[in-house]
Amino acid sequence: MVTMKKQIQFLLIGACILFSTHCLAQSEKQSGKHPYSDPSNAGGWVLNEDLSDEFEGTALDTNKWFIEGLNGDYYIWKGRAPAQFAPHNAIVEDGKLKLRTQWEPDYPFDQEGYKESGAEPYGVFEGEPLPVTTAAVITKKRFLYGYMEVKSKSGNAAITAAFWTIGYEQELDIFEQMGNPKIKLENNIQANSTRTGVHDWSPPAVRPTKAFGYDDMNLPYRTADDFHVYGAEWGVDYLKIYRDGQLTYHITQDELGLDWVLNNPMEIWLDSEVFKWLGVPHKEELPVDFEIEYLRVWQKPDPNLLDRAFYGFEGPILYEENPRPLTLLPESSVPDNYQKFWLIDSLSAKYFIINEGDYATGVNSLEFSGFGKNEKLETDKVVALSPEGAVNIPAGEYTLSLKVFKKQGRDVKKVYLSFENPRLEIPIDLSGLERDKWITIEHKFTKPAASSASDQFKIEVRKEDVPQIKAAKFFIDDIAIHANDN
Repeated sequence: MVTMKKQIQFLLIGACILFSTHCLAQSEKQSGKHPYSDPSNAGGWVLNEDLSDEFEGTALDTNKWFIEGLNGDYYIWKGRAPAQFAPHNAIVEDGKLKLRTQWEPDYPFDQEGYKESGAEPYGVFEGEPLPVTTAAVITKKRFLYGYMEVKSKSGNAAITAAFWTIGYEQELDIFEQMGNPKIKLENNIQANSTRTGVHDWSPPAVRPTKAFGYDDMNLPYRTADDFHVYGAEWGVDYLKIYRDGQLTYHITQDELGLDWVLNNPMEIWLDSEVFKWLGVPHKEELPVDFEIEYLRVWQKPDPNLLDRAFYGFEGPILYEENPRPLTLLPESSVPDNYQKFWLIDSLSAKYFIINEGDYATGVNSLEFSGFGKNEKLETDKVVALSPEGAVNIPAGEYTLSLKVFKKQGRDVKKVYLSFENPRLEIPIDLSGLERDKWITIEHKFTKPAASSASDQFKIEVRKEDVPQIKAAKFFIDDIAIHANDN
């Protein structure tokens, strides 16, 4: 009887331990939502639910993710030949996203080939069949600045595991790994290394596009052996890379100047590719999975009601309620239903230009170029107009701020900022500002009515406020609107 009681007690204790362990694991996954690099959340991070995913359930949420090849749709490319992305390789099971690489001789490989490498065929390597399929998924939303993190393990084959982002004219490769490269190249990806790189896709986007980065070549483990946590903190003027909560790389805009290109919202990619220069996967080592336990993205609250990148003149304003064109490239400056740019007419374009290199933050500003001897302003109004729907400000009390840099010379007295529908004009007095330094101007205003769906924001210089000869340059950057506390 005593023995039976002890057995029951041991069984109950064991069951409690198992239950507690399971609950702890679930608790860590479901509620442990602080960055691994900041477990106490001293940074005040807030989880972005639109981008984060715990990969529970049986399939990816296609409202959140674009799956390369699903319904025959490919975004930007179909993979790096000879391997092609296939939608059935994006698998959710066991609480993980598994991006599978398979040997599939019956797969209908694209016959047009991988144009970036001279129309190289898919499914063929050096004239012989190599029927390898891989997978890629992309977040449908983009974000600007924050901390992104995955817990992942690469596949044990000559196939990459990549956690990366792209946006307008920029790319951040948080890591590129390979579980079992067949070719050992000095200073290239190995089984115990990870590569971080940033690429500048501003035109002309000619390879090599790498602007900066680093290789962590001596990890104390193989990336295919176990799960590890990889994170990137992306700020206005800095980048920090973390591995298992420890800072491994930190670089700032001050160190890079115009090579700092991370100024626009980015989407997140998780994918696997073949890097031929490191060898190709063998049939016997497939299938293999790049496994991701979670993707989490945190940001800090920002009270600015204007799109920071667009009103800082870094890039387009995004209309994410519309689908991205499948052929959209990071270097594209063509306006479409997804991305739109400042509207500057041909006469205004003689005086208003987006300047790269003179900035308060980012790398761009709006420049009024001025004019010199024997010249005059050839238009009554110099106008930069946002696309329709680029502002959405409710009725209320606000403070508008902007940064202005005035050069020496005869200055423009005023610039007018306005909402167009309904119309509300805010004159900004530029007279008497200190020269050759960025000055922040603030202006409180009341907005009696909310923005309409077609509201636009306008920046205007009028002829009556411009000197008749030799008008000096000035620059505008970082236009922001904050709600006033009641």
